[in-house]
Amino acid sequence: MTASGAAATDVAITAPAPIVSVKPVVLEAPGRREGQRVRISAPTTGSELPIILFSHGFGSSLNGYGPLADFWAGHGFVVIQPTHLGSRTVGLPQDDPRTPRLWRFRVQDMKRVLDQLDLLEAAVPGLSGRLDRSRIAAAGHSFGGQTAGNLLGLRVLDPVSKHAEDLYDSRIKAGVLLATAGRGGADLTPFAAENLPWWKGPDFAYMTTPTLVIAGDNDELPLSIRGPEWLADPYHLSPGRKSLLTLFGAEHSLGGIAGYEVRETTDENPERVALIQRVTWAYLRHALGIEDTSWTAAQKALSESVAPMGRIESK
Repeated sequence: MTASGAAATDVAITAPAPIVSVKPVVLEAPGRREGQRVRISAPTTGSELPIILFSHGFGSSLNGYGPLADFWAGHGFVVIQPTHLGSRTVGLPQDDPRTPRLWRFRVQDMKRVLDQLDLLEAAVPGLSGRLDRSRIAAAGHSFGGQTAGNLLGLRVLDPVSKHAEDLYDSRIKAGVLLATAGRGGADLTPFAAENLPWWKGPDFAYMTTPTLVIAGDNDELPLSIRGPEWLADPYHLSPGRKSLLTLFGAEHSLGGIAGYEVRETTDENPERVALIQRVTWAYLRHALGIEDTSWTAAQKALSESVAPMGRIESK
């Protein structure tokens, strides 16, 4: 065992359970035009299963993020992945009138899933009666991190209405934001300000839900003039109980969380992905009130490693 891998292995965790994954389940979505396609993955055993609602990054779909979804489902969570309108699989024209409000349709997608959990539960053989609806987390990567953040209390200045609507959802008890955009305004590059208007004015002051923020210290996105530190803003600018996992050397794909293929990442690193899998699992079990031992062990392992892959800080 390498010292850098200690954090991933010192967390007590059992072998993954077999999982079942059903896709697509299509939800009626008035006003969206296209039905909303959803994927549900769950362990074949266990009861009182907590839920992770996951929002994909720009262009991805319910088919992405297997390294996270499969791991979480194999270790006791039900993972629900909607496909958003901006997905390449939808093929929305660039001049579609809904484009300026893609961020808002994403949040509606997430809330629609929460509103129709009965239908989604019934779509998975053997899942009926096994969900713990008092323990729901929202997670997301990149654009999906902002989407999940809206449910946690993050407010976005809508480019159409010019208002920052409160979209907080009390059904969400914890969050995980991976490589998520920070402060807008003068911190944005001209490209981001012109093409991604929903990032002009995020307000983290109301994002009070317990959240783990994950950022790579080599994530040089062409969206902010501040460099990788920008991705830590959701931690530093939000109140309440938050933790930040900074991954050393990680770029925007964080080692390969978006998929199993090498072409889906710029910085392939299976060991880093394994660390993210276990740290997010441990954090959510802690934040959702299941048990604290695994989260304590993950923090201890990173802090004591002679060659750590990252660091965890909390407030």
